[in-house]
Amino acid sequence: MTSTRYFIARIGQAFGYFRKAERMGNAASEMHLLREAEVQLGAMIWENVEGIEPLSIEYWNLRKLVKERTIIRDNLAACREKLDLAHEERAHLLNNTPDSYQALVDERTALLTEVSQISIQRDQIVAAAREVRRAYVGLKMKLEVLTKEFSPSPANTEEIHKVKTRLLDLRHRFNELKQERIVVGTAIEEIDGKIDLVDAKFDDHKQDRRVHASNAFLEIGDGNREYAQLRAESAAMDIRMRQLFAEIGRYVSRHAQQDPACASATAAYRGLVDVMRALRRSIALNHRLAGTA
Repeated sequence: MTSTRYFIARIGQAFGYFRKAERMGNAASEMHLLREAEVQLGAMIWENVEGIEPLSIEYWNLRKLVKERTIIRDNLAACREKLDLAHEERAHLLNNTPDSYQALVDERTALLTEVSQISIQRDQIVAAAREVRRAYVGLKMKLEVLTKEFSPSPANTEEIHKVKTRLLDLRHRFNELKQERIVVGTAIEEIDGKIDLVDAKFDDHKQDRRVHASNAFLEIGDGNREYAQLRAESAAMDIRMRQLFAEIGRYVSRHAQQDPACASATAAYRGLVDVMRALRRSIALNHRLAGTA
């Protein structure tokens, strides 16, 4: 949405030609593009923002996460290699493995896959709750400042009401996430219980086949559990890094014209910053045409 198209649309509205749904759809699509651009920009320039004080938390968190991610990926590669070797040994042994034993292997693998997926969901819930809590603490501080340091006025009263309403919403959302975490945790415990039952059946079979197969199956079981845990940690870390990239990209793109440090950090991507600025303006114009601004 350019200025020219905006004025043409306003003229159309003057003659009764409204397209609110289309404007809101355009704004939503542009907002999605803007959020993706913020993540991409942040990922490309985060190493350049060390000297930007408002982004110090994001920068040093990313420095820490990058190191931790490298360690986790190395561990994943080592775990994958170990699992591949164990599976090769198992494949050799399965030629003489009873069908009942193979069924237990398949059941255990399916359970481990399921618990891995649920663990990722749990980590996402925990990350979301952490962000809600951070927003809640910030608003609590804002409410204290508004209450103690500003004299009563209609504007302040209205702002305080908005803050209190938002705090209630955040508290409700946090409670929802807490309940979701409990549900997911219960599901993980149930699956762990099933895995323990399968392991118990494995132990019964291993009494007859311990000499030939026990080491391979134990390595696969332990390796799958370790691999699932590492995958869950890696997924949660990627989500957190994406959030930090978005925060960096959003800040520097908004301040690139006013702050020399932001301009320097984004010097190689000024075209992208200009596109993001145009998207923000277009979103605002679409909301204005839709009557929501």
